[in-house]
Amino acid sequence: MAGGEATAGAGDHPINTPFRLVHEVSQISIAGFCGKFKKDCTDLARRVALLAHLLEEIKDLNTHLGSFNSCFSDLSLALLAAKNLLLAANEFDTKIPSDSAAKKILFQFQCVTWKLEKALGSLPYDHFDISEEVREQVELVRTQLRRATERYSGPVNSNLLCRSLSQPLAKEIDPIHSGNNGIGSLHIENIGNIDHDVRSKVRRVPQGSVPNGSACSQIIQEPDRIGNSSKRSEVGVPEISGSTREDDSPFKSHTESTKLDCPVIPIEFLCPISLELMRDPVIVAATGQTYERSYIQQWIDGGHTTCPKTQQQLHNLTLAPNYALRNLISDWCAKNNIEQPTAIANGKIKKGDGSFRYVSREVAAVEVIVRKLSSRSIEDCRAAVAEIRSLSKRSTENRILIAEAGAIPVLVKLLTSEDRQIQENAVTAILNLSIFDENKGIIMLAGAIPSIVQVLRAGSMEARENAAATIFSLSLGDENKILIGGSGAIPALIDLLLTGDIRGKKDAASALFNLCIYQGNKGRAVRAGIIPALLKMLTDSSSCMVDEALTILSVLANHQEAKAVITRASTIPVLIDLLRTGLPRNKENVAAILLSLCKRDSENLACLCRLGAVIPLSELAKSGTERAKRKATSLLEYLRKSQQL
Repeated sequence: MAGGEATAGAGDHPINTPFRLVHEVSQISIAGFCGKFKKDCTDLARRVALLAHLLEEIKDLNTHLGSFNSCFSDLSLALLAAKNLLLAANEFDTKIPSDSAAKKILFQFQCVTWKLEKALGSLPYDHFDISEEVREQVELVRTQLRRATERYSGPVNSNLLCRSLSQPLAKEIDPIHSGNNGIGSLHIENIGNIDHDVRSKVRRVPQGSVPNGSACSQIIQEPDRIGNSSKRSEVGVPEISGSTREDDSPFKSHTESTKLDCPVIPIEFLCPISLELMRDPVIVAATGQTYERSYIQQWIDGGHTTCPKTQQQLHNLTLAPNYALRNLISDWCAKNNIEQPTAIANGKIKKGDGSFRYVSREVAAVEVIVRKLSSRSIEDCRAAVAEIRSLSKRSTENRILIAEAGAIPVLVKLLTSEDRQIQENAVTAILNLSIFDENKGIIMLAGAIPSIVQVLRAGSMEARENAAATIFSLSLGDENKILIGGSGAIPALIDLLLTGDIRGKKDAASALFNLCIYQGNKGRAVRAGIIPALLKMLTDSSSCMVDEALTILSVLANHQEAKAVITRASTIPVLIDLLRTGLPRNKENVAAILLSLCKRDSENLACLCRLGAVIPLSELAKSGTERAKRKATSLLEYLRKSQQL
């Protein structure tokens, strides 16, 4: 394929081109980005890389995709534009004096993120039977792309985007002087020494493929939906004018667009109890309403049994972090140059019950210890990291104080220490700190994963166990699952699953289960040898890991590659034995695994019949757990139909 041409060849599978482009973007990002647009490039590359799991799943389906060529063509165009822009922006010459050059690059980022979000929105996910996990991941990427498009300069100008997207990257639309036929004087070729792929032209987008009006709508937050759901919390405003007057330009001056010195806080960002900007928003499971964690916890601890906002009875007191809203608040604070709410303010820390405590002395003491973490004296460093480990174990307040003092990046550096004691205490301290949700993001931003994986591979047994537990803790965030899955953690966890003591095995199993919830990590785990490891745990009479092994297998069994390996490993006879003799929870997972293996698979169904699975399945359908009954009944129905053929 020459240059940057995005169209597939006549004999190509429609998914091949976008799949290749995503891989190429991932390869570009490995070398890292630098310069003026480092953050823009990093964010765009990360979002594109997350699409690999979607494309892998579509590819695995072996479904005829010919009728969806236009969808994949649009996606290929958007991905190609993203790839070329990343190369161009990374080579941007900061010595160019004109501010308009940088603005044109920023405008291209807005165009590319807009087009990529629209291309993802046009894919027929229901037809492809995409798994729920991957769909949630794509929704997350689309939400981030929408916010990024808006953040580049406010409301989207559809006419300007249409014209820009229909031009080669070598002839950009000038968003400043769009009245002059929309063609800017700056050519991308003139920005530094650009790779040949960047100079090649992007195919023109057919006029009909770029929607007008509401398709380019401004993104805002809808209060009711934000308050009642942990899912994506943005909707479109109907119809934004396509006028190209100067006021509509995405590069309208920041001064004009933010004339008020004190921007009004969106009401959905305020806790309904305290009316303060939320820092740790949580959803009450019983009603779906969102509150600041400390205030709703104080309400519940006070003996109240109703929701403060709706007055509904709180039959379920579970509080779930509202990550979507937290991210929106963070973005809004950054956009409006407002200091984000922190746990510590004016020498006071907010306690779990909503009250405040002065911590000035504690802050000073922790800062002294954190400074000692960087001491050249091994003894001082060893003592400091041991103290941080001890403090981080005691309370949430300590975890906040330690993170606020800047300890996390220093602890990450200590993970590579040759001193085993320092390494053990550092990884354990990071584990303790990760228990506080906000610290998870700081740990990830500090680039901790590669070092944690190295400890997992080569540390002492205690350090390996705590590294596995840390990976489990960090992988509770959906985005983190993808990043950790691609870091080499999965093979190291499987090794611990095989060679660790009982605590290490359980930590590894928990982390692997969490990572394998995402479809893209399932293939990685299978290729790393997880199926033989799990089968060994099922057949080892001295093993106390049967429950963990079955739980992980139940997550893997719906993946085509895993299904094939499970079948080849003669796992079905072992599963049927457990169906007869296992504990109720084991039988439930066995039924779920067998259903995934046998659905639309006549050979596996025949194997079940030969091995006498009908009797234990019939018993399970009558006396098992509710989930076990459903799975067993479905399996029996498949068996009945197969015998009628």
